[in-house]
Amino acid sequence: MPPSLPPISTLPSLPETTQTQVLDTLFESSKDLHTIALPLLAHQTFSSYPSLINAVGARMTALSAANSSQDRKILHGILGAHPRLGEKKQASLSELSRQEQAGLNAGAGEEGKKAQDENVRKKAEEEAAELKRLNDEYEEKFTGLRYVVFVNGRRREVIIQDIRRRIDRGDIEKEKEEIIQAMCDIAIDRAQMLQS
Repeated sequence: MPPSLPPISTLPSLPETTQTQVLDTLFESSKDLHTIALPLLAHQTFSSYPSLINAVGARMTALSAANSSQDRKILHGILGAHPRLGEKKQASLSELSRQEQAGLNAGAGEEGKKAQDENVRKKAEEEAAELKRLNDEYEEKFTGLRYVVFVNGRRREVIIQDIRRRIDRGDIEKEKEEIIQAMCDIAIDRAQMLQS
């Protein structure tokens, strides 16, 4: 059963451990995210989860624009906390991430092997290997970052085209912007799902 979210109006009065669990549910578990987001919850009220998520996104964007190495380290800690896309059996993969990535991993697991013919399974395995290779290439090109995209039902080949485009673009500042936006899009989607 997926986690649930408390009413947004109660968030400021909840214990810090509960606030941390909410942040970990919306984003991914990151002490650096807690460092920038918990003060928001202590000093500000929000009318909705999307407004909280946008405020956290604004904090991450401010860190991205800052020139201090400490700010960069905090931001990279947050952006690097997201699980690698398309990799199976990651110990740190949250249940929500596992569900969100299920379509990318379909065809590479045991159920996919039984349900699909040999050609489809082979293509899925090749795409999984290509995605792993591109994740490695991405992380080598953009040290400290992890490729993050709001999958939202997109097929693996579309994701492969996107990561290739972003690697070829080679712009770390644009990457930070895209990752922050993707993390916020994912968090808003999770909030909507967990509140309905």
